[in-house]
Amino acid sequence: MIPLRDAAPSHRRPLVTAALVTACIAVFGWELALGAVGGELGLDRFVRSVGVVPAQLTGVDPPGPGLPPPVTLFSYVFVHAGWLHLAGNLLYLWIFGNNVEDCLGRPGFAFVFAAGGAIAALAHVATDPASEQVLIGASGAISTVLGIYLVLWPRARVVSLVFLGVTYQLMQVPALVLLGFWFVLQLLDGVLSLNTETGAGVAFFAHVGGFIFGLLVGAMVRWLRPTRGAAA
Repeated sequence: MIPLRDAAPSHRRPLVTAALVTACIAVFGWELALGAVGGELGLDRFVRSVGVVPAQLTGVDPPGPGLPPPVTLFSYVFVHAGWLHLAGNLLYLWIFGNNVEDCLGRPGFAFVFAAGGAIAALAHVATDPASEQVLIGASGAISTVLGIYLVLWPRARVVSLVFLGVTYQLMQVPALVLLGFWFVLQLLDGVLSLNTETGAGVAFFAHVGGFIFGLLVGAMVRWLRPTRGAAA
């Protein structure tokens, strides 16, 4: 299932969401420029300088020449591995981020997004503290947004592209079904990836960690402000 738009209305312009989308696109443009000028070596050097390297964060390896390892818990969010990686993340952020930003307020949304990205990265690091594979991408932080959305708008209808074998159909899917199914897939794929020798190319436990943090934040918001985030 690929979400296309949701039916939950928002009441203010999602400026932080738009700024995050713009920042990710700008950084990706910088990556393309580095790749064109410096080749794969120059691009790889940049990615490792701003991405999360578990072994460096945990002290197994010495820090590299880039940003201090704790700072990469925030910088890695804006770097992506390709067009599909970028487009998929920004699609989810744009669809679900505006409502969450509307509910939390702009400063609150920015803080939770940053915190969610850091917690997601730490969840990934915990699965293999000695790994030298770099972690990049906004999906962990976006998973936090998805968790909050699920708690606050579980019955909101999300127009989605649903694949049925060799065909597909546009359907209105409740957020509980769409995001619940997504989370189960992340959890299952994450558990299966633990049994591989080389690990997975996707940081599934970053998604799981970010999503669980989002559920907790959403539950707190619902408890403190029960009238916000009414189901649509």
